[in-house]
Amino acid sequence: MKSRESLIRLKRFQVDEKRRQVTSIESMIAEMVRMAKDLDDQIVSEQNRVGIHDVTHYAYPTFAKAAMTRRDNLKVSIQGLEAQLAAARDGLSEAVEDLKKVELLDERDQGRERDVRDAREQEAMDEMASRRHAWR
Repeated sequence: MKSRESLIRLKRFQVDEKRRQVTSIESMIAEMVRMAKDLDDQIVSEQNRVGIHDVTHYAYPTFAKAAMTRRDNLKVSIQGLEAQLAAARDGLSEAVEDLKKVELLDERDQGRERDVRDAREQEAMDEMASRRHAWR
């Protein structure tokens, strides 16, 4: 029984760890999305300040070009993190399923033990009742 309890604790730890991993990746994605939006705002601001919106124009601001490159790199990173997030969510789902299986097995075993214990108690009560009845 102790090994089953240890297994349940291990499975719960794994679920918690997977959950933390998913949350961490989601936070990183949210932060990168925010940063990309800030860069978009900076690009538009710089374009409006200079008055040139055509990226191919010879006088297009260097800052805006650099911000576009950073933004595009962030978007690529976000795509990579989204793939990691999907894998992490799959791992979390599997860990939750494993935990449920072990918990169900434990519940079933406890139910069996309870049934055996109840049956023994009932036998003892029946025995006492038959002795009491026999004394009369």
